[in-house]
Amino acid sequence: MTMKIDAMNIPSRWTAERARDWYARQPWPCGFNYIPAHSISYTEMWMGYNFDPASLDREMALAQETGFNCARVILPFVVWEHEPEAFKQRLETFLEICRRRGIRVMPSFFDDCTFGPITDPVFGRQPDVVPGWYGNGWTPSPGHAMVRDPSTWPRLENYVKDLVGTFRDDPRLWVWDLYNEPTNGLLTGRESSPLGDVSLPLAEKVFRWAREIDPSQPLTVGEWNDNAKLNELARGHSDIITFHNYEGPEALEKRIAQLKPLGRPIICTEWMNRGSGSTVADCLPVFRRENIGALHWGLVNGKTQTHLNWRHLPGDPDPAVPQHDLFRGDLAPYDPAEIEIFKTCLHRSNPS
Repeated sequence: MTMKIDAMNIPSRWTAERARDWYARQPWPCGFNYIPAHSISYTEMWMGYNFDPASLDREMALAQETGFNCARVILPFVVWEHEPEAFKQRLETFLEICRRRGIRVMPSFFDDCTFGPITDPVFGRQPDVVPGWYGNGWTPSPGHAMVRDPSTWPRLENYVKDLVGTFRDDPRLWVWDLYNEPTNGLLTGRESSPLGDVSLPLAEKVFRWAREIDPSQPLTVGEWNDNAKLNELARGHSDIITFHNYEGPEALEKRIAQLKPLGRPIICTEWMNRGSGSTVADCLPVFRRENIGALHWGLVNGKTQTHLNWRHLPGDPDPAVPQHDLFRGDLAPYDPAEIEIFKTCLHRSNPS
């Protein structure tokens, strides 16, 4: 499958040299995927009733103390569509909190994942936590119905172009990660219902829409599975190479070796699953040695219950070790040794 952005006057993908120069001008990227502990989903994170700058700053202070320099966060189309100006003001507030704490932000416009009953998010108060259910209130963006219906995509184009246009030269915004795990779909309990290749045309469209605005920041979509069509699309259009890996160090090293010949900077935008061997002690040194950016999943555990395993339901036994997150809800680390490993790697790579 060959997908090309070939319309006249649309800026082209960055050259590999430009991408490498961009990467060389910054410290080794090391950070985390962020959702605040008081939010059950990214929809709730950005709703007016729940958006809490004081809580965000308190958690970002932990990130600053550890030494992290970047964070990835998913944006909710449903909130932007209902109140675009209020949403952009909240994003502005979030970016400024992160700037004060030395954190650059990688937003993602779309996400196919869901771990509970919500496949199409709604604007309003979000559900309560169901104890023991991993991500029971998680919401995709924009939602599976819109992904499947191209007649709705002009609304999505307006969303992408509004935000890229607003922040296209903002130094607080680090990378545009256009679409998180396209094709993934529903993962809950004992069942899974992936969207499959139905997501790919939208993923290609998002590249086109963002390119038309020509932001100063690089564009990317990450590889996360073995879908050859998706990976070809991502590699063909991304300025920098991003990927997900929740395996142990041997598999991680093998994956990095497969991506290096592409000749572009590489950032792992999701990792750390302690139960599957993707641990701080074993994998962070690999990322540092190979100069691969690394953003693990989770800072402070909370309403998403991501200390549990994927597909964990009420009544299932708790995992032997927390799957994700570095800090408990009371802001104490799950394992102080992990924090020291991060501090050591970050101090060595980013000396003051």
